[in-house]
Amino acid sequence: MDLLEYQGKQYLSQFGVPTPEGRLAATVDEAVSACCEIGYPAVLKAQVRVGGRGKAGGIRIVTGPGDARSAARDMLGSDLKGHLVDLLWCEPASDVRQEHYASFSLDRSTGSHLAMVSAQGGVEVEELARERPEAIARRLVDPVAGLDQESAAELLLEAGIAGGAEQHRAAELLARLYACYRDGDAELVEVNPLAADSSGRLVALDAKVTLDDNAAFRHPEWDRYREGSLADRRERMAALHRLNYVGLDGQVGVIANGAGLAMATLDVVYRAGGRAANFLDIGGGASAAVMAAALDVIASDPSVRSILVNVFGGITRCDEVAKGMVEAMAAVPGDLPVVLRLEGTNAEQGRAVLSAGKPGSVIQCESMDEAAALAVELAGRAAA
Repeated sequence: MDLLEYQGKQYLSQFGVPTPEGRLAATVDEAVSACCEIGYPAVLKAQVRVGGRGKAGGIRIVTGPGDARSAARDMLGSDLKGHLVDLLWCEPASDVRQEHYASFSLDRSTGSHLAMVSAQGGVEVEELARERPEAIARRLVDPVAGLDQESAAELLLEAGIAGGAEQHRAAELLARLYACYRDGDAELVEVNPLAADSSGRLVALDAKVTLDDNAAFRHPEWDRYREGSLADRRERMAALHRLNYVGLDGQVGVIANGAGLAMATLDVVYRAGGRAANFLDIGGGASAAVMAAALDVIASDPSVRSILVNVFGGITRCDEVAKGMVEAMAAVPGDLPVVLRLEGTNAEQGRAVLSAGKPGSVIQCESMDEAAALAVELAGRAAA
C-alpha cells in the first residue's frame, strides 16, 4: 500500500522522525484557510502517488492569501502526470540550508535491508544516482541485528552528512527512519529531501512510504489510510473486494487470472496499439462472485472504453468465471463492449454458460492476441 505524502509523514512521526506541521485541503477555500493558519510563505503540495511533482507543477510556494487562492485553483482538479489532483497538503515554507537523501528498502538478492544515504538530495537525486553512483552511500543491514546509532553514524560519515555536534542527532534520526521501516512493516521508506535547516536540524520535507500488505493483519489501524485517502477511487473499491488491482491511465480495462497472465495481457494490449486502464488479477480459483466484483470495479471507471477478460483455467474453472460474467453484465453499461478469451479447465462448459445467459455485449475470441486487438479497436471506436 503506497501512502500519500501526508500519510507517510504521519507514519514517520509515529517513530519520532521530525516532519513539518501541515494541513490538508480538498477545496480552494480550505487551502487558503490552511495557509493562513500556518503562516506565509507556505507550500501547497499535490497529493498524488507519483514522483517528480516539483518539476510537473505539483508543488507551489505561495506568499499570501491571493497567491494561495490562485495556486490552489490551478492545482485542484488538474491532471498531474496522469493523476487527478483532488487533495493538497499545506505546510510552512522551510528554511533549507542543505538537502540530503535517505531510504530503506529490501535487497532481495541478499535477504537484507538496503540503506541508501546521500549528502545530495532533492529533485536531481535520480540523475545523481545515474551519473555519480559513488555519491550515494549504500549499506546492507541485517534484519535481525538492525541499525544502531553507531552504524548509522558510520553510514552518515560515508555519505558526507553531518559531523561534530550534529552527528549524534543525525544518527539518531537515521536509526528512527530504520525503525519506521522495519518495525513499521514497510517495504520502502524514502525521504527526499531530508533537509537541514539553518540550525542544523534535520526534517523530513517529503515522505514516500510503502506498507507491506502482507503485514496488514498486525495493523488494523492501517484501514484509516485506505478509508481516509481521497486517492484512486478504483483502488479503494477493489480493496474492498480484496482484488489485486493497480489503476493505470489507458482505455482498455484488463481482467486476468494470475499476475503473470495479467502482465502479459498488458503487454499484448500495448503491442496492439492500446493502453491498459488497469492491472487486475482475480487470482487462481476465482469464483463467480470474484469475477462479478472485478467487472463491477472495471465498469465503474469512466475512462474505460472496452474490457478485455483473459482467463486461462487451471485452478480457476472457466464455468465459474462465465457464471460471474453473466451475473455482473447487468451492471456493465450496454455500450461498453467486453472481449473474452476463455481457455483451460471447463472452457467448453463456460462457453455454454455464456451462450445460455446471452450477455449481449460479450464477444468471445480464441486467442489472446485476437482478443487484445479487438478490445483495442473497440476502445478506439468508442473514444472517437
